[in-house]
Amino acid sequence: MAAMKFHTTAATTVRSRWIAAPVAAIAALVLVAFGARDTETSWSSAWTTAVQYPIYQNWSAMGFADQTVRQVIRLSQAGPEVRIRLSNRYGEYPLPVAAATVAASAGGAAIVPESVRGLTVGGRSEFVIAPGAEMVTDAVPTAAASLAITLYFAHPTGPATQHGQSVATTYRADGDHAADPSAAPFTDTSQSWYYLAGVETLRPSTGQVTVAFGDSLTDGYRSTVDADLRYPDQLVAAGHHGPVVNAGISGNRLLTDSTVLGDSALARFGRDVLDQPGVGTVVVLIGINDIGLSGSAGPDGIVFPLVSADQLIAGYRALIAQARAADVRIIGATILPFAGSAYFSPDKERLRTEVNTWLRNSGAFDKVVDLEQVLAAPGDRTRLADAFDSGDHLHPNDSGYRAIAMVVAPALAT
Repeated sequence: MAAMKFHTTAATTVRSRWIAAPVAAIAALVLVAFGARDTETSWSSAWTTAVQYPIYQNWSAMGFADQTVRQVIRLSQAGPEVRIRLSNRYGEYPLPVAAATVAASAGGAAIVPESVRGLTVGGRSEFVIAPGAEMVTDAVPTAAASLAITLYFAHPTGPATQHGQSVATTYRADGDHAADPSAAPFTDTSQSWYYLAGVETLRPSTGQVTVAFGDSLTDGYRSTVDADLRYPDQLVAAGHHGPVVNAGISGNRLLTDSTVLGDSALARFGRDVLDQPGVGTVVVLIGINDIGLSGSAGPDGIVFPLVSADQLIAGYRALIAQARAADVRIIGATILPFAGSAYFSPDKERLRTEVNTWLRNSGAFDKVVDLEQVLAAPGDRTRLADAFDSGDHLHPNDSGYRAIAMVVAPALAT
């Protein structure tokens, strides 16, 4: 299965209400940062993750109490200021944040002491995020690309909104260590993100954000932990210039919602793609879980619904319609080979082939990148090439994710 790690709409309106930095102050900082009064600037998404329901496979089911959580992320494009988007979308209770900081990462759980900046909302260092809501912090200056965002929860949070497969280490300590530069107190680790939804930077308005949208193949499952080698991360090395943010969810499906595998791509496309500040292009790589799980029985005995090519095509067309209505360019990607994986059967391979044929030939997307052609084994289009196979015959390794980036980057440039 394509990584088995994992709908209120009030978040957007709540988010805008809590952005409290005065316009005059931002304008002054813009003049200093960019050195010209005629340079237009705007807030732009520089990092994101798609949030999910709490699950029992990580810390999210229990939540936190008198604990500090430190999460290290790498921005796709740094800027002179950042603001952090926090999410309580799937929380049942108000989320009290007792202290929060952002700092330059010094590796692992350590941070650069002189870089620590306290995070506030409306000027307050303690704040509460309502159930089902998201909140954006006030802006703080920072020039680092690798950031550590630290949250201290003095009181019980209840189950935590999370992202199941971070392919990055998150650190936890008992007590308040929000501003502590040392790694020593952070003795517990997890490979999920908690309450963290995005980072925005203040940057020139030229150059639009690309959102990579999909399942575990976008999420980077089975890439090297803490190495930032998911395919969206590798787009810069492949020649793409501009912010790229990752809205993949491991196990996600185009058509079907799940509390474990995330809201369907159809349900979350608006908030995870179209609501990203500065979005101009989306790359859609999804469908293998719909195919692989079609008609299969889950661990609880529930049989996943059968899907047809026509249903998947209708789902793609619905995403395309949403993107076009928002004036966002939408690029489709063919579904990777999967022979030898637990998903595979001849009937499912026929379904994948039918969908890929439509993707290539329909002209429905603004552009299509043929990942099957690049990553398939020589002489066998049903199987990943050994050089790109992580070992489960479903997910690429680091080299495979780089191969995807090398195909996607030129498509973004034209």
